[in-house]
Amino acid sequence: MKKKVLLLAMFIAVPAFAQAPATAANPGVSSSKATWGIMVGYFTAAAEQVPEADYAFKPVESVRTFGQMVGHLAGAQNMFCAAVLGEAVKSEDDIEKTVTTKAGLVAALKASTEYCKRAYGVSDADAVGKTNLFGQEMTKMFALSLNAVHAGEHYGNLVTYMRMKGMVPPSSQPRPAQ
Repeated sequence: MKKKVLLLAMFIAVPAFAQAPATAANPGVSSSKATWGIMVGYFTAAAEQVPEADYAFKPVESVRTFGQMVGHLAGAQNMFCAAVLGEAVKSEDDIEKTVTTKAGLVAALKASTEYCKRAYGVSDADAVGKTNLFGQEMTKMFALSLNAVHAGEHYGNLVTYMRMKGMVPPSSQPRPAQ
């Protein structure tokens, strides 16, 4: 069983590293950054595309509104990346609970993305260092990967919200000819 898990991990990891820029000095962090860049790019495009009137939309009462989802990702990015950078970790809920306009939420999302670019600039050697998140010790690389996965998870939520409103999400829109 252990051999099968190791083999599966290799089949997943090798293509991920192969997608990193060939000239990358830090292929581990570069791969995580590439994944995060795609997800946060789609997420930001969705935040910009959805009209302000739909920022209060939520499919059912028990989930976040579209706007709260944007605020949540902005706050979470600040939290994950602060942990990687060794800076004071802010509450991930600050933005979600205090910023309510589309302009404010999009600006907070873009600011958190710029902040995270610093975190994704660490070297692979630094990324194997430890940090603390959610009361658990983990590598900085794991925190960066978790940030990318978190952005993808919530982009999936936005896709559903957008489809329910008759909109085509950024990842499904036609690509410009190259």
